[in-house]
Amino acid sequence: DRVLAIYDEVRHHHIADVVNTDPKTAVGNFVSAATWMLGYPDRAVEMSNERDAHARRRAHPFDLGYALMWGGNVFDLRREPEPLLARVAEAEQIGHDFRLPFISEVLAQLMKGLAWLRAGRLDEGLPQFRMAIGRWSAGGGLALMPYYNATLAECMALNGDPDGGLRLIQLSLEQIARPGWGERAHFAEVLRLNGWMLQLRGDVVAAEQRYLQSLEVAREQRAKSWELRTATSLARLRQTQGRRDEAVSILAPVYRWFTEGFDTPDLKDASALLDELER
Repeated sequence: DRVLAIYDEVRHHHIADVVNTDPKTAVGNFVSAATWMLGYPDRAVEMSNERDAHARRRAHPFDLGYALMWGGNVFDLRREPEPLLARVAEAEQIGHDFRLPFISEVLAQLMKGLAWLRAGRLDEGLPQFRMAIGRWSAGGGLALMPYYNATLAECMALNGDPDGGLRLIQLSLEQIARPGWGERAHFAEVLRLNGWMLQLRGDVVAAEQRYLQSLEVAREQRAKSWELRTATSLARLRQTQGRRDEAVSILAPVYRWFTEGFDTPDLKDASALLDELER
C-alpha cells in the first residue's frame, strides 16, 4: 500500500530500466495473490488486471512477462487454468521475441505445468511441472518451492502415488521449518494437502491433526481462502464419520463469511457440500 501510494508513473518510469521490474508491477503481483488468500477472489482478479494494464502501458518486455507469469499465479489460486494458459502463451512469445529465456523457458514453463495440472491433464502436467521445477531449482530458485513441491505431490497422489506425494510434501514442510526461512504464505495449504494424502492412505487420526493445524495457521494469518479449503476438507472427513452437524459447524461460518467469488471452484465445492450436509 505504501509503495502504491508514493508511486508516480512518470517520475519512477526509469526504475524498470535499471532493475528490470517496475515497482508498481512487482507490488501488484504480490498484492493480487495476498488478496485472494485473504478471501477476496474477485478483487484479486481486478488487481491482477489492473497490474497487467499498467505493465502494458509501461511496455518493458521483462516487466510485462514477469507480470503475466507471477501475476497470473492468482488464476492458479482460483483453480482457473484457461486464463493462466492464455497468459503463458503471451509470456512465451515475449520471451522468444526479446530473448528473455527466464520468462519463456523458466517462468512460463512453471505456470504451464501448474495450469495443465489444474486442468486435470496429469499425463502432460506431471512431467512438465517436474521439468520446470528442475529448471527453477537449477538456477538457484528456492522461493515458492514449498508450494510447488506440495502441488506436485498433490498431483502424484491424484495419479495413484500417494506415498510418493507424502514423501515430497515432507520436503515442503522441512523447508518451511528451516530456521530463518519463514516462507509461510502457503503453509496452511501444504498442511491441508498433507492431511488429504494421509486420509487417502486411511490414516484418519493423522489427517485430522493436519487439518486442524492447517485451520490454525489459516486463522492466524486471516487467510480465509486457505481456511475455506481446509474447512471443506475437514467437513468431508466428518461427513464420512457420520458427524454431519459437526461438519456443518466447521464449514458454514467460513463459507458464509465470503461476499464474492461464488463462481470459483472453491466456493462452489463448499456450497455443494453444505447443501448435502444440511438436507
